[in-house]
Amino acid sequence: MTEDLEAQFAEWRRYVRSRPELRQADADELEDHLRGSVDELIAAGLHSDEAFLVAVKRMGSLDDLSREFAREHSERLWKQLVLTDDSPATPKSRRDLLIMIGCAAGAAVSIKVPELFGQRFEEDGAFYAPNIALFALPWLAGFLAWRRQASAKVIGALVALFTLGALGANVYPLGEQSQSIVLTTIHLVIALWFVVGVAYVSDDVRSSRRRMDFVRFTGEWFVYYVLIALGGGVLTAFTFGTFEAIGISPQNFVAHWLIPCGAMAAVVVAGWLVEAKQSVVENIAPVLTRLFTPLFTVVLLAFLIAYGVMGAGIDVEREALILFDLLLVVVLALLLYTISARDPLAPAGLFDKLQLGLVVSALAIDVLVLLEITGRISEFGTTPNKAAALGENVLLLANLAWSAWLLFGLARGRTAFAALERWQTAYLPVVAVWAWVVVLLFPPVFGYL
Repeated sequence: MTEDLEAQFAEWRRYVRSRPELRQADADELEDHLRGSVDELIAAGLHSDEAFLVAVKRMGSLDDLSREFAREHSERLWKQLVLTDDSPATPKSRRDLLIMIGCAAGAAVSIKVPELFGQRFEEDGAFYAPNIALFALPWLAGFLAWRRQASAKVIGALVALFTLGALGANVYPLGEQSQSIVLTTIHLVIALWFVVGVAYVSDDVRSSRRRMDFVRFTGEWFVYYVLIALGGGVLTAFTFGTFEAIGISPQNFVAHWLIPCGAMAAVVVAGWLVEAKQSVVENIAPVLTRLFTPLFTVVLLAFLIAYGVMGAGIDVEREALILFDLLLVVVLALLLYTISARDPLAPAGLFDKLQLGLVVSALAIDVLVLLEITGRISEFGTTPNKAAALGENVLLLANLAWSAWLLFGLARGRTAFAALERWQTAYLPVVAVWAWVVVLLFPPVFGYL
């Protein structure tokens, strides 16, 4: 066997072993079968590279193989919900658990620390709102950096970026009615989430594939966080019901301790769950995207038809701007999550064309919103909200326009899926830079309005 062929086997082996449905013995059995098939094809006259590709294709989809093993050994899936991917409870998995608990506790305590300096959670919204991301995300980034054994240079960059975020949230004299408070709150969360991304990809910062892994991590983290939040809601309801039944009101405890501390700790716990149970939830990605992509496509098309029939302008006041931007961001998130879950070697199909329809519809709405915003700005002048919305819609326009072009090429079989993936991962730093611009430059530029 040549060195190149062994390298291909090594890459294939790493991928197989990333599937928790497959034990070491399963992976060895599959590799032995694959090597035998490759040997037969080489003996028949194929080049080693060709033999490897043909043998892998003959073996079939690894997803299908994984499902087959899961059916034969269904108890493994239940164990995955309790044990980490280093099961059974190895020293590494125990260390991960302990570090996670420490970081989650740190996040829970962090949100109470300002009270030592007279900042009341229920009274000082102008302080807590822009700082909310700083209570939990540094702890999540720390946990991920520890997992990735991040270098001193990466750790220094993380500390510097979180410090910059703290300065952006606190040095400007923003009043409670300032538009910049809302903008800083939203954009600092985005900016610092990308800092978490630096910690996530710290084992290979320049890798496009690792950036796409972070996109997948983001989606799965959101799923876990929502599940934890739903469980927290049930816990809160039972807390109220049981204590009030004996004449004790837990309202103060719930409002001042359970909800804020639990919300911060859950940020770290959700990240740990994604890391520890990676393949338990990963199949949710294609299910969610295939469910919501057609629904959002129908909604966007219905809006465009209604807009054409009614001929009314779009309200571009603050609430409407946030709504439209969130809609476009959700569309982009669906696209990113679809890309992260898609088999890069699969040929274009009907769902790719549906994705194209979704992106084109969102692109048309983005153009309409941009026209309304620029018209209002030219007529009435700009505000922080309108300027931020203008910039974000321009960013979305560029992303969606090129994504639509690449999807069109993919649907026609003229563009490789890898080009779409590279475009999205290369665009992520642009979004991060814009978020930092809004946090750091908008308040002084607009006179802290």
